[in-house]
Amino acid sequence: MTEYGRGQGSEPWDPDDPLYGDGGWGGQQAQQGQPSPYGGQPQQYPQQPQQYGDWGTGEQHGYGQRPDQQGYGQQQQYPQYDQQYASQQQPQYDQNGWPAGAHHPQDPYSADPANPYGQQPGTYGGDRSDHYGTPDAYPPPEPPNRRRPEPESGTDWDPGPDQGEHAFFAGDGDGDGDRDDEPADRRGSGERRGGKERKRRSGLACLVVVAVFGGGLAGVGYFGYQFYQDRFGSPEDYAGGGNGQQVTVTIPKGSGGYAIGQELKKNGVVKSVDAFVAAQASNPQGNTIQDGVYTLQKEMSAASAVELMLSPKSRNNLIIAEGKRNADIYKLIDARLGVTPGTTAKVAKEDWEKLGLPEWAQNHKDVNDPLEGFLFPSSYGVSKGQKPEDVLKRMVAQAAEVYDKLGVEKEAAKLGLENPWQLVTVASLVQAEGTSHSDFRKMAEVIYNRLEPGNTETNGMLEFDSTYNYIKNQSKIDLTLAELRNYDNLYNTYFYKGLPPGPISNPGEDAVKGALDPTDDGWFYFISLDGKTSKFTKTNAEHAELVKEFNKSRQGG
Repeated sequence: MTEYGRGQGSEPWDPDDPLYGDGGWGGQQAQQGQPSPYGGQPQQYPQQPQQYGDWGTGEQHGYGQRPDQQGYGQQQQYPQYDQQYASQQQPQYDQNGWPAGAHHPQDPYSADPANPYGQQPGTYGGDRSDHYGTPDAYPPPEPPNRRRPEPESGTDWDPGPDQGEHAFFAGDGDGDGDRDDEPADRRGSGERRGGKERKRRSGLACLVVVAVFGGGLAGVGYFGYQFYQDRFGSPEDYAGGGNGQQVTVTIPKGSGGYAIGQELKKNGVVKSVDAFVAAQASNPQGNTIQDGVYTLQKEMSAASAVELMLSPKSRNNLIIAEGKRNADIYKLIDARLGVTPGTTAKVAKEDWEKLGLPEWAQNHKDVNDPLEGFLFPSSYGVSKGQKPEDVLKRMVAQAAEVYDKLGVEKEAAKLGLENPWQLVTVASLVQAEGTSHSDFRKMAEVIYNRLEPGNTETNGMLEFDSTYNYIKNQSKIDLTLAELRNYDNLYNTYFYKGLPPGPISNPGEDAVKGALDPTDDGWFYFISLDGKTSKFTKTNAEHAELVKEFNKSRQGG
């Protein structure tokens, strides 16, 4: 074949070249008068026999190593090359180290005018080009028998065409990865085919990988099991309807399924919260479980606990109805706690300032009971062992929360009232006089219209029977005008103008809403003919006709 830069014969190499002594080609012909390719003074090449690899025979001995190094092949001597190099004439140089007859060395790029392209005979195009005629062109390329394949990017190790990555797991026990079928002089040489170093793999690395891989599988298995149990496994649960040991559980207001389950688990009723939540979700009525006190058994299955909590048999709550007076509520608390009658009323009278009333609900004069209107109607978990003051605190806190939510403190002035205390008082009157929720807004308008200064219908008098009954601690319907107008008490609205000193009952949320949003239809009067519904009128004459109708029905006519 023809290769660029190859001359008529072999060229000696620079002694500083680590490959000195190999057969090579310099890319230019070693001719008389040419300088050393490395510049400087002429090189003196040793006249002694050298050992060279025969790359012209088609055989590769040593895979590119010098014959004086240990290689894959046997060392050979080639005297014919020694004679050739020994017989070559040494080039002649001028005083500056350049070939005799060459152009000025200060301009290495200038060309001979007779040969501007530096071509020599025997090359393509008629002349042969000297590619290495300048100092920048060195070192010359390696000879073919020394050339190695370019390494692939990213790695300097190639397992070869017949040895893949499986060699990592195919060690023979000593970790060197040598093949038993290789010649002894090739094993352990530290090189692989192509002159690339064999990477050594340790058996210990295999064990580490196996251990890590095995540990990872174990971890994945464990967490996978836990994930399955959490997502799909059945939660822990008891069996049956309990062990016969009763326990009282108080469910706080606003508790959802998980909160209820936590209370039950804490008291030993169910085994797990998840079991209760699942049972509650599977029961069609499960979401109707309310706050309060429940009598259950320990170690119940979640399904049986849900079923019992939905039954009235388990409920132990104290229910405060809308419009109930404090005097009646105190008696209910005494009975539920099992304390001496009058105990709760005494606590309310003596310690009312310690029970959590809002600031705007304190220090009002001539009030019959400072807690009236603040024992909010609701369901409360009350059982033996509790203290009366704790029960009262819960009720007061509930009232304060509802009043704050509805905005009584902010809306009182808009309705012409002096303070939120008066607004609660109006709501208590609405609750006491109204016969249904549909009455509450109209009843509130009646109150505000009668309180309006200068009105000619009532002249500022409310004249509500409910206020007289409250101070008398009674609930009568048949009341004469004589007894109503002649009883001197600030709560008697037949005797005093305006609102009573304080609420006369505990209004529910709907009554409070009615007091906050009255109608505007001009109602001044009302009467209930059947005790279930009310009729409203705007004038006293209309009201008088309804009174006649009512009296006639009472007399059986």
